[in-house]
Amino acid sequence: MRNKLIHLSLIAIMAPSFSLMAQQAEKPADKPATAKEDDENARVPVPKDLIEDDHVREELGINEFTAPSIRLIFDDLDQLTPMPVKETQHKLPVRMPLSRSDLAMEIGFLIADGFLAVQHGNFDEIEPLAKDLSKYGRALGAGERVNRHVAAILDSAKKKDIEKLKDELAATQKDVEKELVQLRDADLAHLISLGGWLRALECASAGVSKDFTEERANQLFREDIAEYYESSIGSLDPRISKLPNYVAMRNICSGLKVTMTLSEDEEPSEDLVKEIAAQAKKLALLALTRTK
Repeated sequence: MRNKLIHLSLIAIMAPSFSLMAQQAEKPADKPATAKEDDENARVPVPKDLIEDDHVREELGINEFTAPSIRLIFDDLDQLTPMPVKETQHKLPVRMPLSRSDLAMEIGFLIADGFLAVQHGNFDEIEPLAKDLSKYGRALGAGERVNRHVAAILDSAKKKDIEKLKDELAATQKDVEKELVQLRDADLAHLISLGGWLRALECASAGVSKDFTEERANQLFREDIAEYYESSIGSLDPRISKLPNYVAMRNICSGLKVTMTLSEDEEPSEDLVKEIAAQAKKLALLALTRTK
């Protein structure tokens, strides 16, 4: 009875402007994990309905780089519109973050806002958002690839071509993901995906809380997705996963996994939806807490 929920993933690469020391500081430690650490931090597989089969088969395969597809994440948003997009929107600082993990998280929020704008027909918001995407793409070292899609996104927005806009946003994810696979940097993939899911979950849960029906609420109750992101955070480089805001996010995802689990005969309640919305808001604020 449950439907799919919301998430996203756009993958990026390291910024060449960062010093070698800064890059090495954030890369996974060389020492092998113990058997206990491997067991505790093993990443839960991506829910199958969030994987774009053709992309995975041709480019990636099921591996540590595979993250939820934005196209599949937003395919179900039509059932939740209209949502309180502006009421839940976060204004990012003018200053770019120094940490590439913060860059990845924030680009996830930007991509989510792009899909929300498309889904709600807010075409006037696409141009400033596309400029931000271009700026973040340059900071991550993927400027050329991102800019190629940004130009198409702007052209599609002028024409109000919804399907083309969705295609270009999805193509941006796939194109940058190819670069990431070559660099073997899985953390950025999962941080961008996490940022997109958190933005989407916050907006969707606020919308369902405001206009509750059991049918709408059912889309929020995806314990498998909460479990995936809980494990994804735990599998990040310890220099990231052990930061206070990431520890707190993982704990909240663990709680959401329980809240979102309904028994066979149980229906979602307004109280449960309000709890999900409250926790999603906390997650978003923690995610946007810059580490540097």
